[in-house]
Amino acid sequence: MASTISLTVNGKPYTVTADSGMPLLWMLRDVIGLTGTKYGCGIEQCRACTVLVDGQAEKACDMDSGSAQGRSITTVEGLSPDLTNRLQQAWITEQVPQCGYCQSGMLMAATELLNSNPRPSDGAIDDAIGNLCACGTYPRVKRGIKRAAGLL
Repeated sequence: MASTISLTVNGKPYTVTADSGMPLLWMLRDVIGLTGTKYGCGIEQCRACTVLVDGQAEKACDMDSGSAQGRSITTVEGLSPDLTNRLQQAWITEQVPQCGYCQSGMLMAATELLNSNPRPSDGAIDDAIGNLCACGTYPRVKRGIKRAAGLL
C-alpha cells in the first residue's frame, strides 16, 4: 500500500509516495534516483547497500521505507559532491577500489567508524568493516581508513 514518507537524504528533505514495505534501497535508487547505494546479495550479508541512518550504518536492503519516516539518511553521494571528503581522498590515494561495486558500502561503514572512533586500531577497523569484497581489497581499505584518520 502506497503511503507518503518524509525523510531527509543527504541533507535535503524529500516527501515521496511509496509502498511503506519497499526496501529503503529501492526507494533511494528507484524513487529518489540516488544510485550510488548498490544492490549486492539481497540477503543482508554483503553490505554493499550500507547507508547511514541518523549517523548509524544500516543495510538499506534490510530497512523498509516506512521505517525511514522522519529519519536522516546519508548515502555515498552525500559524503561530498566533489570527492573532497577525507575518506574519498584516501580511497583515491590508496587506490582502494578494484571493481568498485562494494565501495559505497565500505565508505559508509568507514564513515560511521571514523565518526565514532577518529583514530581506530586495526582491530576496530576489522570489527567495523564487515562488508564483503569479491576483489579482496581489504588491505587497501584498511590503509584508506588509516590515511583518512591521519595514522599514515
